[in-house]
Amino acid sequence: MFSDKVRVGPASHLVQSFLKDKDYSQVGVLVDEHTTSLCYPKIKELLPNHALFQVPSGEEYKTLATCELIWQQLTDHRFDRHSVLIILGGGVLGDMGGFCAATYKRGIDFVLMPTTLLSQVDASVGGKLGIDFHHFKNHIGVFQEPVCTLIATEFLSTLSNRELRSGFAEIVKHCLIADKEMWGVIQTEPLENQNWEALVTHSVKIKYQIITEDPREKGLRKILNFGHTIGHALETYFLKTQNKLFHGEAIAMGMIAEAFIAAKKELLTQSELSQISSYLIHLFGKEKLPEAFDEIINLAGQDKKNRGAKIKLALPNSIGKAVWDVEVTQEEIAESLTYYQSI
Repeated sequence: MFSDKVRVGPASHLVQSFLKDKDYSQVGVLVDEHTTSLCYPKIKELLPNHALFQVPSGEEYKTLATCELIWQQLTDHRFDRHSVLIILGGGVLGDMGGFCAATYKRGIDFVLMPTTLLSQVDASVGGKLGIDFHHFKNHIGVFQEPVCTLIATEFLSTLSNRELRSGFAEIVKHCLIADKEMWGVIQTEPLENQNWEALVTHSVKIKYQIITEDPREKGLRKILNFGHTIGHALETYFLKTQNKLFHGEAIAMGMIAEAFIAAKKELLTQSELSQISSYLIHLFGKEKLPEAFDEIINLAGQDKKNRGAKIKLALPNSIGKAVWDVEVTQEEIAESLTYYQSI
């Protein structure tokens, strides 16, 4: 534990230590069909009398309609402003459940208990909450920190290799923007041999330090968006196809494309670009892009990080450092996608 607000350890210890000396009027646990069976049994007996709320899993349910279901359940159980909602799930559930808690009766306490690698190293830290709106990711939302984030890496044993790999993309990102030495370390072991507790702690520490310095994303925090402007556009584009991508898969593609732009602007060397591209292609393989990039570029233009009509990227400035608010053109994004197709 490096902060009282973000704790890493065994699930049983985390739950008991958080609830000790708390006097909530009601306790609720929000789950989906996966965490109900795979994760909830690990903490059920440690909790006081509580209500269990279940919603469907998946990005397609990260909508206002699902929020209504959550708000209705909280209302039906007469939750007041002295209640707490424990959110046991991945990034989708954490974003949406936190958004519901932050807006229910103008805000009740909520605890994030992330169960996927992606949510443990990324979504669970930083206070960004929200839902998708008409296929635009996280288009409606708020900034609100949970009262605590409880990270138990034992939940990672419930994940598929594809889900682990998706989360690992964010670990790669943290190394590329903030820790050149760890970038070298992670490349020495295959995915299945990585030290998850050490890597989760390392990534969360990087993100926590950044968001503590810049909680509202006015400056430094923007470096966490490396790979995400083009990556989110790709994720949204593929959401409409038969080949839906996991978040980390799209971000890996985005990092390759945005690293190309960084090299073009002489922020990265050609050797560094080659290292990044080769490693990510080795890990994630390649996806086939459409012949015309217009829709993907238009989606990148809708990104929340833009300013007016200007597309702004966070880019690595040599491996292990980053800059933000780098303005790019639609032509440069098209070139970066062409580069991705060509490697």
